[in-house]
Amino acid sequence: MEGGAAKLRAMTRGGKPRASSAPRGGGALRAAGASRDPERTRAAILQAAITEISAKSLNGARVDAIAKRAGVNKRMIYHYFGDKQGLYLVVLEETYGAIRAAEIGLNLAELDPVAGMRRLVLFTWRYFIEHPEFLSLLATENFNRAAYLKRSKRIRHLHAPLVGMISDLLARGAKQKLFRAAVDPVELYISIAALGFFYLSNRHTLSTIFGRDLSAPQRLTERAEHIVEMILAYLQSPPRRP
Repeated sequence: MEGGAAKLRAMTRGGKPRASSAPRGGGALRAAGASRDPERTRAAILQAAITEISAKSLNGARVDAIAKRAGVNKRMIYHYFGDKQGLYLVVLEETYGAIRAAEIGLNLAELDPVAGMRRLVLFTWRYFIEHPEFLSLLATENFNRAAYLKRSKRIRHLHAPLVGMISDLLARGAKQKLFRAAVDPVELYISIAALGFFYLSNRHTLSTIFGRDLSAPQRLTERAEHIVEMILAYLQSPPRRP
């Protein structure tokens, strides 16, 4: 631990860290009478980066501003993430990882297929509402044509459990004759996400165009049920014959 503390002190003074065998992400590191935790520092940087990039886009966000918001010397950002682009990629991975982990916690395998699908749809909608930074980061990366996300070695692995959970719901639903057969789980999830994403990303312009407040709590509740009904109606309807 003492070696790790020396490393952090050197970084905050602007000096070069000495080699250390202290494990990264260990217990609290003491420096200048205060506890310094590498994992906490890393988390603070990530949260600051999410806030800055969500508000100002990748090009508009500045390392100095991220460091100030996180309460760290900007050298710590380079130490943990290499550069702003490296930090941004980790932000994307962590942001996707958070929603994917929350989906696993839904325990959809314990529910009947209809109840499970309803829970997934409502969760996705509420998550989008509660995490506007997620939608902002998606918009930023789509503007970049997924240039940074393509570099990730984790992203497909992160999404495998989601596809598996939806596939299980669909298979059980088809077996019980509650859902139509041969539904593509990826296409279905894209539809679920799109029905919420478009509404929330465009609600200000849509509110102006149609003269209704799409951000009103009642409207959001009604939209949630609308999405659920559309998805279930599709799943419970017989497929069209060619």
